[in-house]
Amino acid sequence: MLSSQKIKTDFPILKKQNNLIYLDSTATSLKPQSVINKENEYYEKYCANIFRGIYKISEIATQEYENVRIKVAEFINAKNAQEIVFVRNATESINLIMSSWGVDNVCKNDEVVTTIMEHHANFVTWQELCKTKKAKFKIVPITDDGKLDEKKLLNLINHKTKLVAFTHISNVLGTINPVKKLIKAIKTKNPQCLILIDGAQSVPHMPVDVQDLGGDFYVFSSHKMLGPTGVGVLWGKYKLLEQMKPYQFGGDMISAVYEDNSEYKKPPQKFEAGTPHIAGVIGFGAAIDYLKKLGMENIRQHEIEITDYALEQLTKIKGLKIYGPTKAQDRCGVIAFTMTEAHAHDIAQILDSNNICVRSGHHCAMPLHINLNIASTARASFYIYTTKSDIDALVKGLEKVKKIFS
Repeated sequence: MLSSQKIKTDFPILKKQNNLIYLDSTATSLKPQSVINKENEYYEKYCANIFRGIYKISEIATQEYENVRIKVAEFINAKNAQEIVFVRNATESINLIMSSWGVDNVCKNDEVVTTIMEHHANFVTWQELCKTKKAKFKIVPITDDGKLDEKKLLNLINHKTKLVAFTHISNVLGTINPVKKLIKAIKTKNPQCLILIDGAQSVPHMPVDVQDLGGDFYVFSSHKMLGPTGVGVLWGKYKLLEQMKPYQFGGDMISAVYEDNSEYKKPPQKFEAGTPHIAGVIGFGAAIDYLKKLGMENIRQHEIEITDYALEQLTKIKGLKIYGPTKAQDRCGVIAFTMTEAHAHDIAQILDSNNICVRSGHHCAMPLHINLNIASTARASFYIYTTKSDIDALVKGLEKVKKIFS
């Protein structure tokens, strides 16, 4: 069992603003002191560029940086650290796959399948590729209870399907897709098509084993899992990464350069041109250490309990509609909702006056909102530092919203 109240003391922003109720962890998580300290350690003790120096502090920085690659590989059970590519965020990971694999492998009349519940990063990227390549862009719908329509997904798979890209967890509905089951079924219908999983909302909240899941690419971001902003991860099967062309060109990804030709390093360095966010990656390592100490199973259990409590309390508010699965076991700690009395932006603004942070809008999932026939939702999302008292404050704030607009 996690003690969220005790965990709060590890987060400077919650200690300095002890009346702050942060319910927007789906957008970005707060950062514990250990992560901040580790990032500062780089700047204070061994601030140097990596791979390029033979002097001591450069070698220390390089070792610290590469140690994080190993930590990430172990955290998601990649086959080896060479399958881990550092980028800026999950969005860049998806764009890297599109540029380095999609452009060369998706042709006219081929098909790319995604879902209506996707974040724009895993929707617009493939929509644009299909437009450019004159391929078919197919979209899987959801059921009335906010789950992926698995039957319709599998009906869309055929010999023309080159890629299936879908999220592990919806950042709006909270729906946890049965990724392993779906990957197996998709690969049975078309063993040649590749599968990309957006894990931005799953890796921070539950155990993830990329080898067990059986997909080809998996992407996620540091900043949603206690780490610094500006750091993302692309996991890909090494054989695929080896076949893909470089994403950008410049320093660090070069093996040799001649006047008429250049040679590139092997993955993952082939995809990491230029000086990266060194301090951010090193800080990300501390975030992984923190999560591992808590235990991902414990984190998931806490999230089920706090989400169950939130669903129970929010459903008592008349005129409030929750989107997504009704059971906490079927979703992660994110609840998007509307109120008959107030617009989502008004809800967020009034809650902010009580130091309660929630998100409002379409949450980079506009096609989903259009499909649900709503312009926007308010969204409360939880993490390891969320307590039942935070949920109680949210409910009290929403009762204030009702009173103002009634």
